[in-house]
Amino acid sequence: MDWAGWALFGLVATVALTATSITAQMAGLTRLDLPLVLGTIVTEDPDRARVIGFFIHLAAGQGFALGYAAVFAMLHRATWWIGALLGALHVAIALTVLLPLLPGVHPRMASHRAGPASTAVLEPPGLFALNYGVQTPTVTALVHVVYGVVLGLLLQAR
Repeated sequence: MDWAGWALFGLVATVALTATSITAQMAGLTRLDLPLVLGTIVTEDPDRARVIGFFIHLAAGQGFALGYAAVFAMLHRATWWIGALLGALHVAIALTVLLPLLPGVHPRMASHRAGPASTAVLEPPGLFALNYGVQTPTVTALVHVVYGVVLGLLLQAR
């Protein structure tokens, strides 16, 4: 396995995914602000949360990049289309399992069961993160597929 490639290209792909997600959020395509969601697990301050959340997402992206690189190594090839398939699988799990479970562990996120007495500052994402806008699943899927394509192309070039 190309460890230097995994480390560098995982970082590049994760920064690209995060920057594209933030751009889509700022353009009004989605209300999902993943650095804020992740950072508010650690701190209440929204400005600090975004910075901390960016680095949490960067670390998670490196972990996922390691998984992608392991799959490429098992298959003895890295291609853009295998990366795209892995990105589609990644986003399917994120939207149907990880994000809907987040209210159960996030100290500042409401759940669907919390009711009006909740003091949580973040709304739950819901299935496919639709609570953050109808375009959120599409935007999220697109950036994760691009993440996989970038990893497949960069690791293939090595």
